[in-house]
Amino acid sequence: MVKFTSIALAVLSGLIAGPAIAQDAPKLTIYTYDGFAAEWGPGPSLKAGFEAICGDCTVDFIAADSSIGTLRRVQLEGETTEADLIVGLDTAIAGEARATGLFAEHELDLSHLALPTEWTDTTFVPFDYAHFAFVYDTDTLTTPPKSFEELIALPNDFKIVVQDPRSATPGLGLVLWIAAAYGDRAPEIWAGLKPHILTVTREWSESYNLFLEGEADMALSYTTSPAYHIVSEDDQTIHAALFDEGHLAQTEVAGMLKSSDQPELARQFLDYLASVDGQKIIPTTNWMFPVTDLGADLDPAFASLPQPEKTLTISDEDIAANSQRWIDEMLAAVQ
Repeated sequence: MVKFTSIALAVLSGLIAGPAIAQDAPKLTIYTYDGFAAEWGPGPSLKAGFEAICGDCTVDFIAADSSIGTLRRVQLEGETTEADLIVGLDTAIAGEARATGLFAEHELDLSHLALPTEWTDTTFVPFDYAHFAFVYDTDTLTTPPKSFEELIALPNDFKIVVQDPRSATPGLGLVLWIAAAYGDRAPEIWAGLKPHILTVTREWSESYNLFLEGEADMALSYTTSPAYHIVSEDDQTIHAALFDEGHLAQTEVAGMLKSSDQPELARQFLDYLASVDGQKIIPTTNWMFPVTDLGADLDPAFASLPQPEKTLTISDEDIAANSQRWIDEMLAAVQ
């Protein structure tokens, strides 16, 4: 009887332990923006790829309407946030994110990265990049402007669509681009652009759709945007206008929270995100350049894209000290 009871208890113990082990499977919660987590974005493939190598872990993407929205959510939640990582911040807001004190150092060797400039950030891991640019359709515009000043000089019925810098990273990128190119002349440039601005949308997708529907002549986007039309639609008519002033690059980054209860798993995901296997997913799902040299694995459409001869830069310190003033100047000029 004692022997039977011992066996029964062992079996019962196993039955109870089984669900407990399943419940203890590590879970990685990642805040990101909606386009990244969408079924057509890189999120699902990155989830599948990482879950295949991390053992029994699961990855859960929680999407906000923008990358700025993910940062604001973490700021509100503070150390109580369920997020282990944020994926999709960019270099324009990385300094602000770092200043919150909520992010841990990644502790990774990123010497293999292939970016326009050397990556030295010890907090955030880059995963894609592209230059901001205005895109146009060669079917309707054969000679695009070659500078902001040429754009301003066009007739007022030449229209562009841009995004709000308070809610969309490309909108903030445009503010920083003009500040980097023109310095104290930025308000003058914004005043000149005002008659050409059809509307300022909350998000990139709204303004890009207006452009595709023919409502505007150009839309603020990226030098890599034409790759989508080439690869997905076999459409060679969408181009990025290259400006003589140079272009500001956006680098998207990921960072882990100090409050994460899965710090090693979070670092493993960051390492995977910047690896060749992770980077193969990025170009034709997020339509940006990879940060790792993919060689022949990079779709030829990306290699064919004209790129700016001059890349403008702006420091975290300048952004922190001046971005609100620059945003206010932009809003005052265009409203």
